[in-house]
Amino acid sequence: MSIRQAPTFKVEQALQAQGYQWIVGVDEAGCGALAGPVVAGAAILTIDSGLEKLRDSKLLSEKVREELFDQVKEQSVSWGVGQASVEEIEKIGIRPATYLAMRRAVESIAQVDYALVDAWTVPGLTVPQQGFIKGDRKIRSIAAASILAKVTRDRQMREHAQAFPQYGFDGHKGYGTAAHRQAIKEHGPCAIHRMTYKTFHPTLV
Repeated sequence: MSIRQAPTFKVEQALQAQGYQWIVGVDEAGCGALAGPVVAGAAILTIDSGLEKLRDSKLLSEKVREELFDQVKEQSVSWGVGQASVEEIEKIGIRPATYLAMRRAVESIAQVDYALVDAWTVPGLTVPQQGFIKGDRKIRSIAAASILAKVTRDRQMREHAQAFPQYGFDGHKGYGTAAHRQAIKEHGPCAIHRMTYKTFHPTLV
């Protein structure tokens, strides 16, 4: 499948044929970052929803993601966002924190009877679920969730850039770019860096 090919509703349609009605897509943003929260999005779309530009959020420009963010909210049957803070990531680890953010996103939606999750299955969900590798490129509900997660987190990181301008969070959004690592080396970590990451070991910074 081409990375530019539009995701489809094939999986949702198959589940509807089995009797499921409220099928939510779930995805996260920020799992691999060195700073900031991990954010998850959840979206239930109708089969006839528009969103012609909808793709995995990583394949789109910031401008298109911002446009789609509003469209996803308007055209979803229901949608939600959940997150886990830096403090929670430090306390329980990034993978459990990502699961926590995903559960929070799903649980913020009143009616869900099946979850389609990008890459993983989420411990503790009370509804049936399936995980799909690169689901955000294949399944429209997951692609919609990826937009909600990415735009929400990017907006937060731009706000953090105002408080900590020396790190350039408005550009790399907390990910481990060369410029970000150099800023950590020069200034040390700040309050939103994930200090348990090996990046901050004295021999690596």
